[in-house]
Amino acid sequence: MNVALLLIFGAMALALFLGVRARFGKPMSLEQWAVGGRGFGTIIVFLLMAGEIYTTFVFLGGSGYAYGHGGAAYYMLGYGSLCFVLSYWLLPPIWRYAKQRGLISQPDFFAAKYDSPALGVFVAIVGVIALIPYLVLQLKGLGIIVGVASYSALSSTQGVWIGATVVAIYVAVSGVHGSAWTSVVKDILVMGVAVFLGLYLPFHYYGGVGPMFAAIEQAKPGFLALQPHGESPVWLVSTVVLSTLGFYMWPHMFMATYTAKQEDVLRRNAFVLPIYQLMLLFIFFVGFAAVLQVPGLKGGEIDLALLKISLQTFDPWFVGVIGAAGVLTALVPASMILMTASTLLSYNVYRLARPSASKAHIASTARWVAPCVMLVAVYFTLQGGRTIVSLLLMAYALVTQLFPVLLASLLRSNPVTRTAAFASIIVGEATVAYVSVTKSTIAQLLPFLPDALKDLNVGIVALILNVLTLIVVTALTRRADARTRREAATL
Repeated sequence: MNVALLLIFGAMALALFLGVRARFGKPMSLEQWAVGGRGFGTIIVFLLMAGEIYTTFVFLGGSGYAYGHGGAAYYMLGYGSLCFVLSYWLLPPIWRYAKQRGLISQPDFFAAKYDSPALGVFVAIVGVIALIPYLVLQLKGLGIIVGVASYSALSSTQGVWIGATVVAIYVAVSGVHGSAWTSVVKDILVMGVAVFLGLYLPFHYYGGVGPMFAAIEQAKPGFLALQPHGESPVWLVSTVVLSTLGFYMWPHMFMATYTAKQEDVLRRNAFVLPIYQLMLLFIFFVGFAAVLQVPGLKGGEIDLALLKISLQTFDPWFVGVIGAAGVLTALVPASMILMTASTLLSYNVYRLARPSASKAHIASTARWVAPCVMLVAVYFTLQGGRTIVSLLLMAYALVTQLFPVLLASLLRSNPVTRTAAFASIIVGEATVAYVSVTKSTIAQLLPFLPDALKDLNVGIVALILNVLTLIVVTALTRRADARTRREAATL
């Protein structure tokens, strides 16, 4: 067994140990399992949310996107900062409302705000559908890391199965507590590896960051800029807007908000997390350094850029350290995603079928659902498919369709009706689904648009249709909805 593989296994073993150890001394009620008993302070909430941000999407996808797409990768810097600015105002009222009513999940919030359990079920289904591609993304990255960083001692398929087993075990045992404690180790290791690689590789191969960019521009003129068509400024702005609005619509990020001890914890994190986003620069530098040193990666292979340049630069022991960091970027977010999906299915779907079930029974059900969800994710992972970034962009388009209805619910007087909330989300999700299945572009869907607008992110088009539906259906159903509420109040 080579040293790189030993270090990768060591990282998995440490994650499993910390994940299982995190439950000791805590009664694993549903509230403890899913939202940490609402007792996490600033540092733990920071690490938990940072652990959800810096996933294999950043570690492999960020560097791979810089390698394969050049200047288009900068969109990640934009939305990753703006979403935290938005969180300063968005998250505290969500936390207060959830705390007052003892809410457990994201669908609970929608169901309570619109007085509609059916809306809660619908939001839960949307959440699970969006979370599966995100979980697949983590497992896909995990398989790549284990296969390449172990020098093919293990295949990517074996890496996926081992990682999936580790995550399923400690999620079933410890829930969000396991994710929080493994985030501590993961963030320290990933930060160190990212900064080192981002500085060392440009200086090692080019003599500095500036000379690296000069060499790339000379070899591939215009590669570092946005393109006039396709990944153009219009595409970048629309993708940044979509991702900013959708960031906290992820069910696991929404539920991470509930774990805070008080609302000031969320505001303090809004100050710090945009600075933490600078770590992305170093990841980009790795991808750019590989452009001329590891030429020829195409399609899904661009996700290998970081690992390929590491293999040809470093000794096996340090490749093992990089692999260990990469494994943790998959395991930690995968655990939160799995825990959230299991909670949605058990608490928001199964519980309605068995309304007499106790919270203890629901908590037990959630633990058993977790391995089943993981098996589904493993199946889709092994089917192959898109690159890491394209998977995430598709899933973002799905969850962002919840934002208009959420925003309306935070208004002092919410004008949106339950019927309109349903209709708008359905229209938005149906548009995203149609575009994803048919692989349509804006130019194909809306050929009458000016050429400049044909590069809009399709998720934005779905969001526009979503909002128009919300306005029109609200206007048509407001009186009927008000009458129904009055009749219900008199019963």
